[in-house]
Amino acid sequence: MPVCGIVAYVGHQEAWPIILEGLRRLEYRGYDSAGIAVVDSSGEIQFRKTVGKVGGLDTSDPADSLATPAFLQGSVGLGHTRWATHGRPSDANAHPHTDCHGRIAVVHNGIVENFLELKTSLQEKGHQFYSETDTEVITHLLEEGMELGLSFEDAFRHMGKQIRGSQAITATQEGHGGKICAMRLGHAGGIVIAHRDGQGIVGSDLPALLPLFRHESTVNGVGFLESGQMAVVTREGATYWDLDGLPIEKETRTISPEDIIIDRGGYRHFMLKEIMEQPQAVASAMRERVNFQDGRVELPDMPLSIDEIRDLRRVVLIGCGTSLHAAQVGRHLIETLSGLPAEAESASEFRYRDPYIDDKTLVVSIGQSGETADTVAAMHLAQEKGARLVTICNAENSQAARLADYTLFMRAGIEIGVASTKTFLASLTTLNILAAYIGQARGAITPEAGKELVDYLARCPGLIGEMLADTEVYRRLAREFYTCSNFLFLGRGINAPIALEGALKLKEISYIHAEGFPAGEMKHGPIALIDRTMTTLALAPKDRMYDKVVNNIKEVKARDGVVLAVVTEGDTQLASQVDHVLYIPDAPENLIPLLTTVPLQLLAYHMAEMRGCDVDQPRNLAKSVTVE
Repeated sequence: MPVCGIVAYVGHQEAWPIILEGLRRLEYRGYDSAGIAVVDSSGEIQFRKTVGKVGGLDTSDPADSLATPAFLQGSVGLGHTRWATHGRPSDANAHPHTDCHGRIAVVHNGIVENFLELKTSLQEKGHQFYSETDTEVITHLLEEGMELGLSFEDAFRHMGKQIRGSQAITATQEGHGGKICAMRLGHAGGIVIAHRDGQGIVGSDLPALLPLFRHESTVNGVGFLESGQMAVVTREGATYWDLDGLPIEKETRTISPEDIIIDRGGYRHFMLKEIMEQPQAVASAMRERVNFQDGRVELPDMPLSIDEIRDLRRVVLIGCGTSLHAAQVGRHLIETLSGLPAEAESASEFRYRDPYIDDKTLVVSIGQSGETADTVAAMHLAQEKGARLVTICNAENSQAARLADYTLFMRAGIEIGVASTKTFLASLTTLNILAAYIGQARGAITPEAGKELVDYLARCPGLIGEMLADTEVYRRLAREFYTCSNFLFLGRGINAPIALEGALKLKEISYIHAEGFPAGEMKHGPIALIDRTMTTLALAPKDRMYDKVVNNIKEVKARDGVVLAVVTEGDTQLASQVDHVLYIPDAPENLIPLLTTVPLQLLAYHMAEMRGCDVDQPRNLAKSVTVE
């Protein structure tokens, strides 16, 4: 799900200044375009949009106190700051969107997976579309429901049953009633609601509440929508419903200004919040890069021409720590999707060799900060040798971004926890996109295969959201294993680097000794460690290496080892042969690492929490390693 910002207000004050300030506080979530819609005194909806940052909406002159107000006037409205997925940044594609007659305003955070099917059906019924976005189908579905005689709330609820995927949606309508409807579908994208003294505010994140409550010591009655829930917010209060129209007794929270400013989102640690944000991080990495309608990957600013890409002889991927594991997954992706030889290497070792690279070599560096000393030094070396240089990082204006020929930003948002989580999944998503782009340019991916790849990419945020819906299974397993002293993580093929990443996460935050191995290496030494006190975590999804991993698991069980396996849903046969099992959804092999990573993160988190460790700031570690 794209990380877009949503703010809506209903009350007795002017809505515009409150919404504008809320959008500014959410601007870190998206800034390629923005817009606000306000219901004016005549009951009509007025819109203002801008391409670029939120500041483009504000045309007021603070020096001219007598000037006519430069904002839309009215006490009900909603706004949005966007990171594009469907359609480039433009006034037409900016939110809020409306229906054929301008009677509804909608803002949306998510990907409507079945938008093409819905759009075709709506067009056949005579609906006119004015943007390239998937969001616009929501407005026409609302319009359709109301034309059938449904109330605004019932049309909103009915719309929620027609669209697929993870979404956060907020809408208002013309008239003098003053009503905001909000909905959350799936397990990605948040909606938070607060109401006090005849005023209600809706936001996609807690900072959106600050314009209304900045002077309060606490904010009472804050509601967080769960999947499949909607709210109706008026001046009289907020009511909560499920999608069958049954009322919900919402358990609300009391939030302090510190919670809002720091914004752990109700989670105990930033790391857990950032794990939960991974559906958004994955979708944000796709924005403007995946053409869902045509089934293609597009990198419009890529400086390498098609001919230059076809002339490449190999790709070298470099990184450190978690980013090295991403590079190792990337090696598989490059070779599988683009048909080029690829290598993955620790940047800290690469920089001290005399690697054979030339102008036919593409070097891809990976690092969330873009400031890691070893990686930056390795990039300088690659540049000196004439290689083409691409970097994948999460920070604008970083050294890596300034040095590279081309930068693919992760767009994961700020990551506070020292142990990388959402930036890792954003890296894997970006590597899939880069590998597919090279494969398209080289003719290694057919149009049919490209469409299938894009379709699965679109589903990926929702699949991850489903895995995050209920984390109790990880807590239960953590309770059983958190006193262990040693762990082995095993994986094969594209999942071997995920075994290394799982071991790294566990040792980073829980201080449990853990090692990751390609499973085929077990019999070449590590199998000597197996006994009843050693826990082995095996990655065994249904991919081309499945039978091999099953044999490795049997080798462990034959020596009385305890096995916890990550398997594909429906694999009851292997589940019956191991001690514990965690399930992931079925997916193509190139996307499986995004799914197998999630259980390992959550297991490490809960084990560290039970051991009383400082999860967000583990000992001896820093977020960015800017020295050797």
